[in-house]
Amino acid sequence: MKYDTVVIGAGITGMTCAYQLTRAKKNILVLESKDRVGGQMHTVKEGDFLFEEGPSTSIVKYPEVAELFEQLGDSCQLEVACESSKRRLIWKGDRFHELPSGLFSAIRTPLFNWCDKIRILMEPWRKKGNNPNESVGELAQRRLGKSYVDYAVDPFMSGVYAGDPYKLPTRLALPKLYNLEQEYGSFIRGSIAKAKLPKTERDKKATKKLFSVKGGFVQLITALEKAIGSDHFVTSASGVRVMPSGKDWSIAYSVNGEQHTIEASQVVTTCGAYALPDVLPFIDSAKMADISNLFYAPVVQVGVGLADCGGNVWKAFGALVPSKEKKDVLGILFPSACFVGRSPEAGASMSFFMGGVRHQDMLEYSDEELTRIVSGHLADMLGYPAGKKPDAIRIFRHKHAIPQYEVSSDARFKAIDEVQRQYPALRIAGNLRGGIGMGDRIKQAFDEAGYLLNLKND
Repeated sequence: MKYDTVVIGAGITGMTCAYQLTRAKKNILVLESKDRVGGQMHTVKEGDFLFEEGPSTSIVKYPEVAELFEQLGDSCQLEVACESSKRRLIWKGDRFHELPSGLFSAIRTPLFNWCDKIRILMEPWRKKGNNPNESVGELAQRRLGKSYVDYAVDPFMSGVYAGDPYKLPTRLALPKLYNLEQEYGSFIRGSIAKAKLPKTERDKKATKKLFSVKGGFVQLITALEKAIGSDHFVTSASGVRVMPSGKDWSIAYSVNGEQHTIEASQVVTTCGAYALPDVLPFIDSAKMADISNLFYAPVVQVGVGLADCGGNVWKAFGALVPSKEKKDVLGILFPSACFVGRSPEAGASMSFFMGGVRHQDMLEYSDEELTRIVSGHLADMLGYPAGKKPDAIRIFRHKHAIPQYEVSSDARFKAIDEVQRQYPALRIAGNLRGGIGMGDRIKQAFDEAGYLLNLKND
């Protein structure tokens, strides 16, 4: 059987790309190794509680995010977070403090010392850095001070990357922040200048608002699957192997032990970097070593439901824990404080995150150990009565959760570019490049579909 395009991986990148191609009347097939579509995006209902197995929220970071929901129409409704989602909390000492949201609150907060508060005020006049591989931690310490790194940058990087801010180069992990200093010489001056730039009507669609989907992200996945057509998916596809075949591609895979071989004019891979040596065996071994040399931080996610909070409701997006505080959680999200229908009215749903690059061993903790840790923190961090047990709990383990954009990423990006120049009808996509957020994934999917639709097949 011959297809216009075969997409490997039915996560948000693969499904969005396949949907854009479907809208252009292309004959596509999506191959997925799991027994369901959606990748890490999966919503679990436990009684009156709604838990997300993967991402809990995203940001309308690019116009493409808004446009995807416009295209899907009533089949999937974007839900903007309520006002309380603007609050972020940081643990210091024996309690949570609100993360400053502006210059004035940064001066008043107990999170930073006075020396660094003065450094923050003087940030616009500090010299621009010249080390292209300066880490996020080094850059922030140089411009804003060590206490700012400890109680703002470190927990932020734990929340986004589950990583170490001193191991991630700013230009790779936070390119927009890096460019603010390089282009404007200052974060503050750059942010003010960027805010004054004129925006097109399309640019205005990128509202930067926090969002989820009514009924959970499974509704987005279900809407995409329906729009593409369930007959265009093959799940439980193992041993996927792509080989050049003249001007086309030969793709072999098996389902329940039965071998299949199909052909396609174009191929898009969106699977993890660790899977690519087997999926693309024809690529030069040295190039493939650079492409697949990507470390993923493991993360344990524990969904917790309380039927009755006794009035102790945490009205915030979430709470992050700096590594300096030596706790065994990275942070806690409060989905029911941001979106409706996530818990009973008097209760709450939460997500505890553990592991990351500093505590990789926590992936091997037993359910009993993880439940004990979470139950303990309900009391000592969130103020619930000692011994209070969750009314619902779901534990999710992600071995390959979040890619770490370290210095080795340069070699990966270069190798991918070289392979794609050699094979224009092959696109190596996914979170191994182009950003790790859901908005980044959706934008990349639009871009890849647009590239393939404009590609002239000789």
